Order: sequence, then C-alpha cells, then structure tokens
Amino acid sequence: MPYVAPVPDDELPEGMAADAATLGTVPNYFRVFAHRPAAFAAWKELVAAVKGSMDERRYELATLAAARRLRSSYCSLAHGKVLAEKFYAAADVVGIANGTYRLDEVDATVMEFAAKVAHDASSVTQADVDRLRGLGLSDDDVVDVVLAAAIRSFFTKTLDSLGAQPDASYRQLDPVLVETLVVGRPIADD
Repeated sequence: MPYVAPVPDDELPEGMAADAATLGTVPNYFRVFAHRPAAFAAWKELVAAVKGSMDERRYELATLAAARRLRSSYCSLAHGKVLAEKFYAAADVVGIANGTYRLDEVDATVMEFAAKVAHDASSVTQADVDRLRGLGLSDDDVVDVVLAAAIRSFFTKTLDSLGAQPDASYRQLDPVLVETLVVGRPIADD
C-alpha cells in the first residue's frame, strides 16, 4: 500500500485514464502519480525524448543497470520484462542482471557506466567517458546513456519514496526472473 492515498481508478486524470485503457490495466505507479498529472505527462515526454534517440535494447540494458543499482524492483521488473520479451530469453536476463551472462564489451560497459551514473554521478570521470568512446560510442551515445540512467533515478526515487509496489502481474513472469529482479520493494499482493 502506498504511503499517500492512491487515486482511485475511476478518478484518474483524463490522460492517465486513456493510458490505462490502452494498457488494459492501471499500474500502481499511476495511482500515486495521479496526484500530479502534469509531472506524469512531463515524465512521459522526457522518456520519449530519451528513448527516441537510443537503440531500444541499449536503453533497456542501461535502464536495467540503473534500476538495479537504485534497488528499484518496479523498474528492474519492468525493464527486465522488456528485455526478456524482445531481446533475450528469461534465463539470459537473469544472467545479465547477475553479471554471469557474457555480454559484449560495449553492452557490459554501458551497463557498468549507467549503474555508476545512478549510484554516484559525481564519481564519473573523463576516463569513464573515454572508455565508452574507445568502444565506438559517440558523445551523443554517451549522453543518451547518462540520460537513461538519470531519468531512472527520478522515477525510482519517486515511486519508492511514495511506497508504490510493483504490480502483482509481475508474479506471472518466470519465477527465477522475478527472484532476480526484485531488488527492493516486494511485488504487491493484489
């Protein structure tokens, strides 16, 4: 149960209600963000702007790394699910999350960098950026990874600070994937 009163499904602001209808469900985070629909709308625009310039798989890998470093079960589950549905087998996503799946050097370095940005952005050095450049990333690519990790920080801190739990529907994922991706708050019971 969130720490603020969840906005009832039938009282969601118009844009969020339309999004829920498209999704076929009302995610738990909608119920807390509904207190500030303008912030939610701005969040969606920011995510679209960041994702729009990135390769989707790279975005999901960077986001998963940042979410796990921030101990966000909600975001780890959401982005781990995307990776398992679109890019990898569930067992491979478990290995990616645990560091046992052998990613290529670029992907592994992107994930390491995104986790560092999420954990302590002030610890990022020129050498970190140069390492990415040496692997073929452009400055634009580096900015994309930073943005993916930084926006994840905003979102996870908002959800976790308000006590929003991952949706119960995540229990339907592969049990080992769930066990690996629940790194903070537990999945909601209902």
